[in-house]
Order: sequence, then C-alpha cells, then structure tokens
Amino acid sequence: MASDSTGTFVERVHNFVGEHKRAIILTTAAAAIGAAGVAYYASTSRPRPPPDVEQGAKEKKKKSKGGKKKKPSKDSAQEPILEERKPKTPKVEDEELNFKLTVEEIQALSEEERIKYAAAFKSQGNSAYTKRDFAGAADSYTKAIEVSPKPEPVFYSNRAACYVNFSPPNHEDVVRDCDEALKLDPNYVKALNRRAVGLEGLGRMEDALRDYTAATILDKFQNQATSQAVERVLKSISSTKAAELLATREPRLPSYTFVAAYFAAFRPRKPLVLPVAPSQGDQTLQLALEALDAADYAHALSFVNEAIDQGISWDAGKTEAFNLRGTFKFLIGDIDGSKSDLQTAINITPSSTQSLVKIASVHMEQGDPTKAFECFDEAIKQNSNDPDIYYHRGQVLFIMSDFDLAAENYTKSTELDDQFVFSHIQLAVAQYKAGNVANSMAQFRRTMKAFPQRSEPQNYYGELLLDQQRFEDAVEKFDRAIEIEKGKPTPNVLPLVNKGLALYQWKQDIAAAEECCNEALQIDPDCDAAVATLAQLSLQQSKIETAMNMFKKQVDLARSEPELVNALTYQYATAAQLEFLKNYPEQAAQLNALARVL
Repeated sequence: MASDSTGTFVERVHNFVGEHKRAIILTTAAAAIGAAGVAYYASTSRPRPPPDVEQGAKEKKKKSKGGKKKKPSKDSAQEPILEERKPKTPKVEDEELNFKLTVEEIQALSEEERIKYAAAFKSQGNSAYTKRDFAGAADSYTKAIEVSPKPEPVFYSNRAACYVNFSPPNHEDVVRDCDEALKLDPNYVKALNRRAVGLEGLGRMEDALRDYTAATILDKFQNQATSQAVERVLKSISSTKAAELLATREPRLPSYTFVAAYFAAFRPRKPLVLPVAPSQGDQTLQLALEALDAADYAHALSFVNEAIDQGISWDAGKTEAFNLRGTFKFLIGDIDGSKSDLQTAINITPSSTQSLVKIASVHMEQGDPTKAFECFDEAIKQNSNDPDIYYHRGQVLFIMSDFDLAAENYTKSTELDDQFVFSHIQLAVAQYKAGNVANSMAQFRRTMKAFPQRSEPQNYYGELLLDQQRFEDAVEKFDRAIEIEKGKPTPNVLPLVNKGLALYQWKQDIAAAEECCNEALQIDPDCDAAVATLAQLSLQQSKIETAMNMFKKQVDLARSEPELVNALTYQYATAAQLEFLKNYPEQAAQLNALARVL
C-alpha cells in the first residue's frame, strides 16, 4: 500500500470535498455513494389515496377528536407534495352542468362555459384519483383537456400522475404529458418531478437526472424525496458508466506521485544477482529493475512484461518478475491479474514475504481483511524479522480505524529497522488519530530531527498542524517540504497541493490555492489530488465548466472502480447543473446566491 493511502492527506481532501460538495447542485445529491432514495409518487401497494394530484381547491378543514385542527405532517400521504395551484375560476358544482353533452357539444359553448366544464372534469378526476381509480381519473383529465379553450398545465400533470400509477406504469405517456405541461409552464416543479419519474422508468437516466436536478433547485431544496432521487439516479449512472469504462479502456499507470509513493512504502532490498550465463529474459528483467530504480515506471512495466514473455531462467528471477508485474497490475487496477501474478511468485518462492504483503493489499482492495491478515500471518511464519510485514499490517489496521494496534505494528517495524521514515510517520499519525496528540507531535518532531533531508515528515506534520488550524505553522512546514523536493529530478507534489489547501482554509485565497495546484500539475500532470482540489476550488467560484473539465480528468485518472464511480458522480452532477443553467438562465443568480448560503 502506498504510504499516502492511509495518511491524513487523502482523508483531508475527501473532507474538503465533502464540506463543499453541495456547490455541485446544492443538495446532498453530490454524495451519491451508497445512498438510496425512493420516488415521491404514490406506491400502488398502499391502500391510502395517493398524495400527488393537485386538487385545485382547498381541502375541507378537519378536526381531531379533541376538536383541534389536525395539522398534516410534512410527509403526510394526504398532503400534496407542493403548494396547490389556485384555479382560475370558482369551483363549479356538478349539478350545474349537463354532463350528457358530448365533448363536441361542450366545445361549441362559450369560452366561459367551457372553462367551467374543464374545471368540473378536473374535479371529477381528482375525486377518482383519491379513490385509486386511475383509469377513470385519467379519462376525466382527458376530457378537461379536450373541452378547455386553453388547457391548464395541471391537467396534463395530473393525468401523468395517473399514468405513473397504472399497473404497469405508462412511462411514455407520463413523459408526453409532462412535456405538454412544461411547454405551458417551464417552472412547473411537479411536472418536472413526474417527467423525471417517467424518464427513469424508461431507462433514460441522464434525462431523468436533468429533471430531478432542476426540480430540486427550483423547489429550493425543500423536497427530500427529490434530493434522494438525484442521489439514486446519480449512483445508477455512475455505476453503469464505471463498469462500461473499465471493460473497454486501456489500462494505464496512475500518477507518478501515486506510483512513487507505493514503491517507497517498501524498504530497499539487495540487488538481484543474475546467473553466470543469463538468458535474454534474465537480461530484460535486469533492465526492468534498473528502470524501477530510476523511477522510470513506464519502462519498468514494459521490460518486466517482455522478460516474462521471453522466459526467465532461475527461480529467484521468476519470483522477482512476477512480484513486480503483479505490483504494476495492482497499480493499474487489474486486481485479478495482480492476485494471479503475486500468487505465482509465492508458489515459486513461498518465503517471498513482499509478495505475501502485496497480496494482502489485493485482498483489502477486494474488501476481505480476513484473507489479508492470513497473508500477514503466513509472511511472519516465513520471516518474522521482516519489518515491512508489520508496517503494512499497521496500514491495514489503520484503514480499519484500529489505531492503537496499528501503532503497535509501526513500533515493531521501527524496532526491526529504524531507518525507514514511513514507519515513524505512520506511528505519529496513528497516535494522533487515537487522540494521543502530545505523543504524536513529539514523535513527529523526533522524526524531523532524525530525517532532516526527507520532505515527508515535514509534509505530514504540516497536515496535523493544518488539522489543528495552525495555518501559519502548517504553511511553513509545507514550504520546507517543497524546498526539499525541489532538489529531486521528479519532486513529490503533495506538499504543493497541501499548501494550496492550507492557504484556502486560512485566508480563503483561492487564487493562491489554484496557483499551487497548477504548479503541482506542471510537475506531475496526472496528480489526482491536485485535479480534485482544482475541481472543488472551481465550484466555489461557480466556474462550473472548469470544474466539469477537472472531473472529466479525474475520471481518466481513476484507478479503481470506487474511484471511478466517485469521479463520475461529480462529473454527471456538474453536467446536470450546467444543463439547468442553460435551460433556466434567469435562475443563475438565484443558484449562486443559494450556493453561498448553503
């Protein structure tokens, strides 16, 4: 596991994203991971009347047994989802009208009389709807549409509500009627919601997301069911698109920063000694290891693939080759391929503790900590003095929030080899997460003194200072880390991104924060942390199109399915907001104002 994977940086970036995610569509919709919602329309399994037809007249006031008015709850099934629309004409009693007249005869009447008949048919439809006679209600709304000189949008919307409740629902007619209602009133929130339901039923998920998002914003985020629908549809779209992308896109290495951090999380080992008469495959493997030492990861991957294809002559070389290729497969997200190669390395050399540790990482990636710990136990049986085992077991325990036990493993790793900086850093981080702040800070100060030319202690200590809102001290540490990294051929850019976040949180200096992230991307164009941070900073400034481009880049950079789903969630949520701004330009100012409030 990469040393950064359990550090505070990624966690804090996610916190930053979480704190500002409402800027995407100003609802909880942007979270979308693991959330489940329900459509607001009435379930046909319930015996009580559906809630979502607009009556067009005030309900009669009902009193409770105690004589007091009974106020419906916000979620009452008897209460319309939105405020009822007032009819343009007074309510007309049925007995005043001659319903034996045909539609054609009614259409021949004066405009005022036709309006009265339309209102009466609507009233009939409402009554039938509350009795769950959806076919009868739809027929009445149809008559209201036919006789009215100028049909009301509510006629179409209420008929759409009937179609929703048909068994099976008639989603095509739902969409058709809501289209008509929205032609008459583009801001008709209930029609937007109903059309979204129809579109979702037809599998037109992106169109459904567009309507749910618009309804959520126009309704000023008061309808929780609609917000949940946005989450549900976002999750469906993102999960489907992620599966499609993973099945078709070419595998690629993640950012230099990520790959370098992963390899740095393992202590250097003795150089591999080639046989006296090395084969072509043996020599190509040597090239792969030399490229790895030079941090030329693309060539290291290419050479190790060639070496295995060419054939390697001795077991130690085979173990090293399959271990290395399995590592690269893990990094590009080929989890099954990684597991296969690492297991091959273990089968050849059962004492290969590094392969056992790495396959433990694969099991954790698949959400199986039991098997991960079995691998650690086997590694300890093979070589109980390998400090890497305890460091990486500590990483898994850290991920599982068992910080005290993680600290014990980091300490054990350090006792076996105190020259590995990450064991010291992670011990301090674990102590901090466990609430032992004084011990953590003291551990960091000792580590910075012991490793004065390493940027990592400065960087991670800065993160702890930032968590304590000691902004000036944090920026000082990040600057020191940046200065150390400048002396390297390919600097680690995380301190730059950290500095940008610190400046934003400290001074709300978005320009300085963006400058740091852009500088990071000049050094490492694939740094996902910089891309994610720039996306969020763009949202804070309502630069939706810029954020959209950043989210698309996040999709390209995503290594695993969960990362890809998360990136796609933001991409599609942002796209839905852009669509809203295009369709409702007059609402842009309102949206920006709400973003500042929410």
